[in-house]
Parts: sequence; structure tokens; C-alpha cells
Amino acid sequence: MQNKKNKTKWGQAFVLACGLCLLAGCQGNSGQGSQANGGSSSQSVASGETGKESSAEVKSSAASLPQGTGELVKDTPDLSPSQGKEEGEFQTLCPIKYSNEWKDVTYGKVEHFTYTSKTVGCDRGASILLPADYSKEKKYPVVYFLHGIFGDEYSMLGMKENKIPEILGNLQMDGLAKEMIVVFPHMYATADTTLAPGFTTEAMAPYDNFINDLVGDLIPYVEANYSTYTDRDHRGIIGFSLGGRESIYIGLSRPDLFSYIGAISAAPGLVPTTDKFMKHVGTLTGEDKMVFAKEERPKYFMITCGTKDNVVGLYPKSYHNILEKNGVDHVWYEVPGADHDSNAIKSGFYNFLLKAFQSQE
Repeated sequence: MQNKKNKTKWGQAFVLACGLCLLAGCQGNSGQGSQANGGSSSQSVASGETGKESSAEVKSSAASLPQGTGELVKDTPDLSPSQGKEEGEFQTLCPIKYSNEWKDVTYGKVEHFTYTSKTVGCDRGASILLPADYSKEKKYPVVYFLHGIFGDEYSMLGMKENKIPEILGNLQMDGLAKEMIVVFPHMYATADTTLAPGFTTEAMAPYDNFINDLVGDLIPYVEANYSTYTDRDHRGIIGFSLGGRESIYIGLSRPDLFSYIGAISAAPGLVPTTDKFMKHVGTLTGEDKMVFAKEERPKYFMITCGTKDNVVGLYPKSYHNILEKNGVDHVWYEVPGADHDSNAIKSGFYNFLLKAFQSQE
């Protein structure tokens, strides 16, 4: 659990503004992420190689994960519509049909494992959602789902309102999503026990170091210990809030590894800026870095945010505007009525799953 002495006055202001902040513990040496590659063409809709081995690891079943640890998520009413467009069609709100629990669906199995991070210099944890009928005789694509600031590997699944197993399982039952494995990492990649998440450049640095842990340690561990495909066309990354910012950064920096990229309510700081909490030096040095080389364009790149988000405000739309200016193909849409909340998360995950891994069998 984060030591309260490490919270800055900005962190306290953020907690008051959001109304919810449970501070999660961190484990994890900070380092530098890689930079982005060259250009592409645009589209928008309004409304290195991984390490070969990873040292192991204690894997345990986690049917009951800690509840709601860490995330800065607004507690707001469910906006899911009871009826929508045709099944499988893009919708700005996740239909309630797909976020409800179905009696005839067996949902995926959640496990927790630890892996040795050479990047960080210690053992780190992650949660994993496996298909209900997971078999070592089959290979599965993998999505890495990143949490927000103050979160950990339990956050996204621990908040039951996000309906992650339900949306995935129900879409699979209707033949609208592929069977896949979803990994939930802990992004705060540092072994420095004097550091804790907060609104300073130093406190933010371990989040930007996560790219190195992901590429060098976590992906190799997952691929060595679970039955997965190992090519970019069967690998995706999506995140919420700060995790959304990092998913864009990682997707731009390592397009050789990810063909599917999603960002929900992405936080500021991808490029240099100053917001009401801090001055961000930028994980990328400038807007011109938000591009892909022609041969490494993703198959699907989605950014979304709620129309009433008062945490990240217009920053997700600013990323859309930069990408559009740079001629980068992507989907941008807003979730009507959603704040920095589970309505945005459900919508983003739903629409991401409709496209992920659909272009190959």
C-alpha cells in the first residue's frame, strides 16, 4: 500500500477532484522507453524483438481478486442501452446485453502469477484472464490491458462494474470476438521503495519505464508459460487513463509488436504539456513522433473518451487531433454521458474486441 507520506499536494487535489482514490502498492529500476517510427495516412470516426526467455515464477489461481484496488474511476450510473444497433456493429455505449451475466456462458478463468523482471530487478505480479476452455493444444492471441495511475494488476478486474469477463465471454458466445488471453500487468516498474505514484516527473518515471519490463520480461514470460501466438498480428494493447496514455506510447514505439492498439480516457503527458496537476515533459519529444512507418501500421488503432470526463478533459481528443494532422489512420469517438468511469471502459473494451484479431483466422 502506498505510504501516505509520499502523496503530493497535487495528488491530494486529484483525489478530491475525482472522488475516489484507493492507493495501491507498487513493486518493480527505471529506464527509458524507445521512440516512435515514421509516417502514415489518416482516418477518424467522430461521435526490438522481445527477450527469448523469462525466469519464473509462482503461478496461483485467483478466483477472488482484491476488489477495486488503486484506480481513479468515477462512481457513476450505468448508461448501457437496453437496445442498440445490429449485433456486432460499432456503438458508442456498450449494449447492456453484452455487459450482463448470461446463464449459459462459462466465463474465463482468472489467475495471478509472478515473473522475474530483469528490467526492474525483482519479482513482479500480473493477473491473467484465460478462456473458459483454455487448452495447451490451441494457440491464442493476447491483449495486454493497462490500468490507470495508482492502480495495479488487480485493478481492472477488481472493479466489477467494468464487466471485462462478461463482455469478452458474451461477445465470444455470439461469435463476435475471438477467443483470447487478456493480461493485466502492474505498470509501476521500479524497485525503488522510496518512490510512489504521484504528480511529479520523478514519480511518473516508473510508468514510462514499463515498456522495457513489458518487452523484455512480461511478454517473454507469458509466451513461455501459456499457449499463445508470438507475432504482432496476434498481439494487442489497450489501457485506461494513464494506461491509455501508455498504450498509445507503447503502440507507437513498438509497432513491430502490436497490431491492435486501444486507449480509453487517455491521460495527458504523451507529448509535452502542462495540466492542472503537473508539467509533463512528454514520453515522446514532440507531436511529430506520433506516427508509424508505412510497413508497421496497426490493423486497428482506437481512442475514445467520455463526453463528461472531468479528469483527463480534452486530452484524448488532442491526441486524435495530432494523429489526424499527422495522417495516422485511427478511430476516434466519444462515449455520450460517460465520465472517467466504467461506462467509458465498457464501451472502449466492447468496440476494441469487435475488431481485435478479426483480420486473420
